[in-house]
Amino acid sequence: MIEVRECESDADLEAWRRVRIAVLPNERCASVEEMRRAATPETLWLVAKLDCELAGSGLSTRSDFAGTAFVAPRVLPEKRRSGVGTALLRALVTRAAADGFASASSIVDDEGSRAFGERFGFEGDWQQVEQVRDIGRDEARPHVPDGVELVSLAERPELFERSYHELAVEALADLPLESPIDVSFEDWTREWVSWPEGSFVALVGDEIVGCAGLIRDHDVPDRAEHSLTAVRRDHRGEGIARALKQRTIAWASENGLRELYTWTQDGNDAMRGLNASLGYATRSVCTRVRAGLPLGA
Repeated sequence: MIEVRECESDADLEAWRRVRIAVLPNERCASVEEMRRAATPETLWLVAKLDCELAGSGLSTRSDFAGTAFVAPRVLPEKRRSGVGTALLRALVTRAAADGFASASSIVDDEGSRAFGERFGFEGDWQQVEQVRDIGRDEARPHVPDGVELVSLAERPELFERSYHELAVEALADLPLESPIDVSFEDWTREWVSWPEGSFVALVGDEIVGCAGLIRDHDVPDRAEHSLTAVRRDHRGEGIARALKQRTIAWASENGLRELYTWTQDGNDAMRGLNASLGYATRSVCTRVRAGLPLGA
């Protein structure tokens, strides 16, 4: 028997996290505190049981693309092909449609997941590449271009808000995507929070011209994910992005981290090339898939 229910307690959310970590072991998973902080009125977390045993989890929430929900049905490998994924997906898209979304998107990273999505009308539209780098014990600090100063958000916490208004809005608009990302300042403060000590802002005088940072992994303390790396349009091509990323690598080395990873989208060849030149290697490729709501309409 399949049972799907909404997460209510912290214990439910921890069960949700257990599935997420088992299905995506190479990626950080938000803590319960981070999950609750990032929640919006459209956020739905589900857990699924098969014959009274934890079998899967699901997420439906507002995506960064206007009018589109993000849905993520996940099933433990040993519980697949039992109807749990279908039950989760139907519950998630029903909620997304009720919340007024015209379409739903998800991420698939293997042929089985792609085939599952295609059964319900999900089609791929662009890819993301995961690049990963092992961190040595004595990584070099960067050469910083003349006139540029790199400061951490721990030193200057007020720069977090400024970096959204003065840099991130422009940078997100420049991402090579089919439709623009819609990230409000409220989204920035809920979901784009970096590890202050390992996140850096590039200044020319008091003007923000670039940023790069890390996101802490509480479950795997010697691993971190890169947050947004961006440079202001009028300062691109000056070596600032390289200096910022090298600064995060050096900080990771100095603080005992052993792995950094990042995601880049189709068309962002400059960032993929920069990462490769700094020693990052491709580990996986995933595809965003999307379908209109309600499914089958």
